[in-house]
Amino acid sequence: MPNKPLILIVDDEAAFREIFSTKLLSAGYRIEVAESGAEGVKKAKELKPDLVLLDVNMPVMDGATALLQLQDDPETKGIKTVFLTSLGDPREEIKVQNSKFSEQLGAKGYLRKIDDLDTLVEQIESFLK
Repeated sequence: MPNKPLILIVDDEAAFREIFSTKLLSAGYRIEVAESGAEGVKKAKELKPDLVLLDVNMPVMDGATALLQLQDDPETKGIKTVFLTSLGDPREEIKVQNSKFSEQLGAKGYLRKIDDLDTLVEQIESFLK
């Protein structure tokens, strides 16, 4: 039986890392976590996950900056990345502010942290296809 996809969860809030890790592990996914954007970029280079769940608002290096670093590196450029947010679609918020920056981001989509966990698993499965 092939390995389930590896998901890297990058979030500065320990509670969210734990909640998402527990739910995705129970769904059969392999999980790694990072506490910051910089650590997330480093782990993505090392692990080459199938999907990165990337918090938008983090101190020091926010999700947008981390995503741009991943996309600028040939080793991590093709890794699917999805934003985690407590708000709406961060791609749209950024697009309103600066459409060129939004085009550079290239996130596959976003997940709202406050959504039902079963719904989040379904959405993650769709991003992995």
